[in-house]
Amino acid sequence: MIVVDRPEMLVVGHAVRTSNADEMEQGRGRLGTLWARAGSPGAFAHVPGRVDENLYAVLTDYENDHHGSYTQIVGVAVRSAAALPEGMVAVRVSGVPSMKLEARGQMPDALLDAWQQVWKHTESGGTPPRAFTTDVEIHHRDGVDLYVAVFPSMG
Repeated sequence: MIVVDRPEMLVVGHAVRTSNADEMEQGRGRLGTLWARAGSPGAFAHVPGRVDENLYAVLTDYENDHHGSYTQIVGVAVRSAAALPEGMVAVRVSGVPSMKLEARGQMPDALLDAWQQVWKHTESGGTPPRAFTTDVEIHHRDGVDLYVAVFPSMG
């Protein structure tokens, strides 16, 4: 896994609070509804100042590690969040060292595979260790780029 400096970004979208355990349990997951809403035609047409056509998923406010609750915001990158559309939130994602994984191929399987690599890395105590601050998925035409925040190396 390569470590890159993730660029800072501002994302506006819809948010839910969930956990991986909830998402695995039938009827408890919230991400499917969130993504269905984000994927509907014109879902972000009224968001001013979009940077690109990509969809962004920001995972933040981690309770502790990948076993705890977190908040996921699905939305679009914008230049500023002066006027928030009703029901949406804005989150500033700071630029930090991040492990970058590229998910390519059949979705959502390719993205799940990338996350499983991250979880294995975490469980095995791999370096650099995850920071559990803010992680970002950038969904674009060719697949998904996953940026997982890590602690800077002490080297």
